[in-house]
Amino acid sequence: MKHPYPKDSFDTLPHALDRVGAHRAPARKGRRWVALWWALAATAVLIAIGVFGLSVLNERLKPDLSALVPATPTPTPTATAAPSPKPTASPPAPTPTVEPTVDPDLTVAVLNGTLTIGLAGSVGDTLGSDGWAVVTLADAATSDIPETTVYYTDAGQEGAARGIAKSLPGSSILLANDFADSAADLTVVVGNDYKPAS
Repeated sequence: MKHPYPKDSFDTLPHALDRVGAHRAPARKGRRWVALWWALAATAVLIAIGVFGLSVLNERLKPDLSALVPATPTPTPTATAAPSPKPTASPPAPTPTVEPTVDPDLTVAVLNGTLTIGLAGSVGDTLGSDGWAVVTLADAATSDIPETTVYYTDAGQEGAARGIAKSLPGSSILLANDFADSAADLTVVVGNDYKPAS
């Protein structure tokens, strides 16, 4: 039967064409793998950037130890001798001072309250060489502590506190509960007055 329409260019098509009408040629092999490899490469780059950023900011990622440093030191009241009512009375006997001791069974925390980098480690090395068990080295919550102070929570630890103060010339001791929750028995807060022994 003869077709009523004349022949045109769509009636005879070469077989080598990639596209025929609305049909497309088969997709190339491995095309999906290319997208997967690009995604993996982008993930690796992002991880590398994150690791580099964390290493640069390492000094800023220290734990907050604000609970370990008191806002203002609370001095323990000391007993003062009352004035004698009679001028002929003998002066009161001096209160015996507790001798400084070194007790390696007591643990010590050292907090750097200055802007000097690595000062807690230096003080920890000094105490360690004198026989103390230093368990914590960290920065204090503030860097403007004026005076180096050895804190102890039990009156029976006064000799040990004096022993630490002897290792750090110019430091003072203070019986207070400011560091009662600390993991260490005694806490040293290094202040801006600290000068290493020569």
